[in-house]
Amino acid sequence: MKKKYLGITYIVISAFCFALMNMFVRLSGDLPSVQKSFFRNLVALVFAFAILKKDGAWFSGKRENIKYLLVRSAAGTIGILCNFYAVDRMVLSDASMLNKMSPFFVIIFSFFILKEKIKPPQILIVAGAFLGSLLIIKPTPSIFQTPAALIGLLGGLTAGLAYTYARLLGERGEKGPFIVFIFSSFSCIVTLPFLLFEYHPMNLMQIVFLLLAGLCAAGGQFGITAAYFHAPAREISVYDYSQIIFSAILGFFVFGQIPDVLSWIGYGVICAMAVLMFLYNNRKQEGGS
Repeated sequence: MKKKYLGITYIVISAFCFALMNMFVRLSGDLPSVQKSFFRNLVALVFAFAILKKDGAWFSGKRENIKYLLVRSAAGTIGILCNFYAVDRMVLSDASMLNKMSPFFVIIFSFFILKEKIKPPQILIVAGAFLGSLLIIKPTPSIFQTPAALIGLLGGLTAGLAYTYARLLGERGEKGPFIVFIFSSFSCIVTLPFLLFEYHPMNLMQIVFLLLAGLCAAGGQFGITAAYFHAPAREISVYDYSQIIFSAILGFFVFGQIPDVLSWIGYGVICAMAVLMFLYNNRKQEGGS
């Protein structure tokens, strides 16, 4: 199987895992964002360590990669904290829209950091998918008039930066589990002091939901890291919008939410853009351009 197809498969799996994560985070109830973030990363840390111990895929030994690992970890941590902060203080749909800016930022950062060329049709297709997400989420005019909205936008930007550096590290010889391990360790260390000062007691079901959220986050993190290892961002980032479709399905079956007509139109637009991206990249490859 070609690397591009693997990248698409991994990013769709990642989108499904992150949709599940958001569902479990919502089910966990009213808890501080830092507390939710700590549990999210703690489970990923345990899984990454187990894989590293089994496979022995530790640090490559390239000292110049350390700075990129730190940037990726810091950007990812800021992205998670900003996302949870926005979710706790904004209408969920508005916060989700800001979080889904990350694939768009991946395209931009890949151009500047990875020097990946972007063709006009690819820009138009990604923009089309983003417009489709707006039909689903229907942001209010006040979305950029509150501090929480700006913080949510920062979360989407830093998540895009983190994914870009994950691909860069893959190209420089670092293994996915090691990148996730460093990121999760960094996040847990940074959030632990805040957790100790702001800890809220939890019942058994809240603990279970947060552990499940962490498990799904681990799957999503490994998936997104593997995806950008296997294919350039310009070819696969549009498929990350499938998370919106998965979230709609979970919302219907778990919370009884029924999408309106605009949302269904948005689903159609996103699916159409994904197909167009697939056909464009195939045609480009066959043409040898």
